Amino acid sequence: MKILQLCKKFPFPLRDGESIAVNNLSRALKEEGCEVSLLAMNTSKHYYSSKTLPEALSHYREVVTVEVDNRVKWWDAFKNLFSEESYHICRFVSTAFTNRLRQLLQQNEYDLIQLETLYLAPYIPIIRQFTKAPIAMRAHNVEHEIWERISENTHSFPKKWYLKYLTGKLRDYEIQQLRHYDLLVAITERDLQQFRQLGFRNLGLTVPIGLNTEEYVPNFSSYKKHLSMSFIGSLDWMPNQEGLLWFLDEIWDKIHQHFPELYLHIAGRNTPEWILNMKRKNVVIHGEVPSAQLFINEHSLMLVPLRSGSGMRAKILEGMALGKTVISTSLGLEGIQAKDQSEVLVADTVEEFVDRIRFCYHSNGELKRVGERALDFVGRHYDSRDIARKLIQAYLTLMVEAI
Repeated sequence: MKILQLCKKFPFPLRDGESIAVNNLSRALKEEGCEVSLLAMNTSKHYYSSKTLPEALSHYREVVTVEVDNRVKWWDAFKNLFSEESYHICRFVSTAFTNRLRQLLQQNEYDLIQLETLYLAPYIPIIRQFTKAPIAMRAHNVEHEIWERISENTHSFPKKWYLKYLTGKLRDYEIQQLRHYDLLVAITERDLQQFRQLGFRNLGLTVPIGLNTEEYVPNFSSYKKHLSMSFIGSLDWMPNQEGLLWFLDEIWDKIHQHFPELYLHIAGRNTPEWILNMKRKNVVIHGEVPSAQLFINEHSLMLVPLRSGSGMRAKILEGMALGKTVISTSLGLEGIQAKDQSEVLVADTVEEFVDRIRFCYHSNGELKRVGERALDFVGRHYDSRDIARKLIQAYLTLMVEAI
């Protein structure tokens, strides 16, 4: 099976959920006998400068990149107020990308076109024009839902109004596109049901993010050291910024009062200056770290304080695969069927976070067992090759129907 995968950013380095999700699935598809080619935007926001293909992407038959300027431009954003188009989507519409896509479709025969996220939907007409291959939309999130949640948590009225306005246009676009997919591949069952309620009627499938757990080496000796907590995530993604700031402003001081010896270590790609310059009691800002695994393994606890977002958090799966005790909000854990105080710890309020940290300090060995159960849970439910086999069966069904 020959698959052309389209991405809105170059999926490397593997330090954010989208890149991990894209890379792990494409590699698993290759291991199951598929031939996968990649056409990726090399955006100004996530620019990859090296001309050498990283070894982590060597499973692709071909990798083609197109430079795309997707920066937020205030004049364009202002003009968009008087347009029906979604500004979220417009920033990823590129003539150069369209032309390169056309060339690939004219020069090659593909059995299936896989779009990674809604932001590739503008290219469906050109795909339909040059190939009869079915189109699968891999929806990493219900995109407009992320922005609905962000706007709900915004207190500034002008900003709240503007975000709601943009979100409304994004929602309309997301709904309009549902009729154009031959297959919708949702990351979680909840997301698939959301798309069904919004009007999707074609073939739908839930395919979670998968991991090759053999690549993760847990360090259980972290449980023998003084308790410490890590946070890691792309810090140019607004839900991560929002959740981290909420935790620091509303919760961290209360935790520090009860547990003054506990430290929180924060790392993330594209950490903004205002976070790098932040001064908080027992909070250490690392910025971007060379190895996410080494950073996570240094600490027995992993914090995920999300209040907005959609889909699944790959970083939670990575933390669990490293045998860490993940402390997450209920929303952060969406799509992962782990149980509170079994494979993870769940907290949504100040009191619940303090209670979960108290449990960590007085667990008498149970904390390490939570990490061990987390490791076993990921291996049983999120193996990337098992997930790829399920997706290939759906693709084969589509291809038979297309004949």
